[in-house]
Amino acid sequence: MRSMPLPERVAVVAEVNAKPEFIEDVKRECIALVEPSRAVKGCLSYDLHQYIHDPRHFVFVESWESIEDIETHLESPHAINFDEKTLGMLAEPERIIYLKRID
Repeated sequence: MRSMPLPERVAVVAEVNAKPEFIEDVKRECIALVEPSRAVKGCLSYDLHQYIHDPRHFVFVESWESIEDIETHLESPHAINFDEKTLGMLAEPERIIYLKRID
């Protein structure tokens, strides 16, 4: 008997680049996003990193059960709040990369 295939998991790398004068403000908002994001259904991991040699750059490395779970997260109050609070503080729009494992 064949077992059911596992749902395809999705990895996400999201980059946030702060304007130099807002590094600490953006960092605070990034940190505030971590715990509520980890509580979203389908979140397998959600980790925040900061570049060592350029502290303006923050990177979220995430793993989700499905694209639908990511979309739910992006529409959640805490994600919308992050976008509103960092308005005008980012040097460029967030960059979100969706990845699938191929091995």
